[in-house]
Amino acid sequence: MAMNAVARHGVSIALACRTFQISETCYRYSPVLSDENEEIADWLERLTANKRSWGFGLCFLYLRNVQGYGWNHKRVHRSRLLVASRAGRAQLESDHRMARQTANHTCRQRPRIYQRDLDDMG
Repeated sequence: MAMNAVARHGVSIALACRTFQISETCYRYSPVLSDENEEIADWLERLTANKRSWGFGLCFLYLRNVQGYGWNHKRVHRSRLLVASRAGRAQLESDHRMARQTANHTCRQRPRIYQRDLDDMG
């Protein structure tokens, strides 16, 4: 809206920002889209195709330590979301463990017992 006011009505940037209660930094900000994001996504696709047991952490450490890329984990994680959206997955697997489906096998979790439950019993 501030850009529209500056372009159409010729008001100053400072006045438009004060009117719409935004900072001039926000007014001038433009995200830098990089081809590196595509490169990260391609790396993640290849790694997850070749190393099915690797989670996000191992993929990130491989790219950082073995391949020598200086990308931080947040940028790589955003690219991981891009990879997931490319694959058409609505929900992402956990970073730590991927759910594995086995034929006729279900895992049962042990019931959690808390101290308050024991106090109620006795």
